[in-house]
Amino acid sequence: MDLIDLLWRGHPAAPRRSPRGRPAKTSTDGAVRAAVAVADAEGLGAVTTRRLAHELGVSAMTLYGHVGPRDDLLVLMADDVHRAHTPSGYPSESWRDRVRTVAQDNLALHTRHGWLLDIVDQRLAFGPGTIAKYDRELHAFDAMALSDLDRDGALTFVLDFARGSARAALADGQSVGMAGEWARTAPRLAAYLGDAHPLAQRVGGAAGADMNAAYSASHAWRFGLGRVLDALEPLATP
Repeated sequence: MDLIDLLWRGHPAAPRRSPRGRPAKTSTDGAVRAAVAVADAEGLGAVTTRRLAHELGVSAMTLYGHVGPRDDLLVLMADDVHRAHTPSGYPSESWRDRVRTVAQDNLALHTRHGWLLDIVDQRLAFGPGTIAKYDRELHAFDAMALSDLDRDGALTFVLDFARGSARAALADGQSVGMAGEWARTAPRLAAYLGDAHPLAQRVGGAAGADMNAAYSASHAWRFGLGRVLDALEPLATP
């Protein structure tokens, strides 16, 4: 089947396979769930046709019949995660509260499934889970007088910020022991710098003292989300 048919496999209009011989050992749903589990545990690089076929106890050709080539499988995985994600309810009619909720939900989604950040395939927009997510998030802007094109652009702006923040948060989480390293290294660095780059020293020193590190993803998130909302503010008035 084509990717569009696999994405919409649960729809009454989707084509059905005629059963032949013994019952199949797996299904598209089962293969996608297994692939998501591997990606969550080991990253996207671990999701290979050979690995997945072995885990499911089928041949690579049989697996191909259920999910198509690997690029199609990645789209199926991402759409399945979008479908399964349970969003937070909108706390009020305020567009700022709603947009903040969308951003926070997407930060949580992409830090939970970090491999989503590596799937860049516009065909994902065809998936039922992705379309439902898109529709729900567009409603965050209901209180703003936006054209359809601007509503789409505003949502893209927020989602891009959330994905970038998720990537930074994942990298920040891998910087084990950075707080101790900062405290140990900062005095020696100041000795090497002397009077050079005074602005960098002053600002970096203030930030480092506050965050106990050279960079804090959580600090950047809080500051950046406020600026994203401020940037959208002029669009709130017709």
